[in-house]
Amino acid sequence: MPSKSIPTLETKRLILRGPEPEDYPNFKATFASYRSRFMGGPLNAYETWMLYAAEIGHWNIRGYGMWMIHDKATDETLGMAGGWFPAKWPEREIAWIIWPEKAGHGYALEATHAVRRYFYNDLGWDGAVSYIDPKNLDSIRLAERLGAAKDKSAPSVDGHDVVYRHPSPETLASSQIGDAIEMEISHYADPMFKPKGYALD
Repeated sequence: MPSKSIPTLETKRLILRGPEPEDYPNFKATFASYRSRFMGGPLNAYETWMLYAAEIGHWNIRGYGMWMIHDKATDETLGMAGGWFPAKWPEREIAWIIWPEKAGHGYALEATHAVRRYFYNDLGWDGAVSYIDPKNLDSIRLAERLGAAKDKSAPSVDGHDVVYRHPSPETLASSQIGDAIEMEISHYADPMFKPKGYALD
């Protein structure tokens, strides 16, 4: 699936587009940094290049993948969010990463909420999981804010991650989870909003 046929998603603050070659420098800097320690990093230059090539190729093989998150006002990239299902993955995953200097503004929550809605409503997914390093407390908290819950019976990728199962489309439609997420996103979109304590993605 060439980039021109990858759907563009839009939220209050963000535009999500397919990864392009010009987006690579920020991706490379992040995966070469300590920020990527919970996702197999830091990676060397070759490993980072191969992973980015896989991000683009995933769209061609699976028909879905990771979007690049852009700030709607400035068009700068903020991170990535989307679907991930490489070989030997037990289930389809919803994943995200925010560049280190862009963390703490609710971008991952806003982007992931949008991509999950797309997978459920447009692609007909009946659910998804997120594979998270048990030490990655920020991502665990974000998964919980998205309504995901730890599934101890689900197979993990390599035995070193925990599986968080996202609520089904039916559960989202019949609960207040979606409304709560929308309310939190609106808080982050308010320029006067100052989160208390440690800012989460």
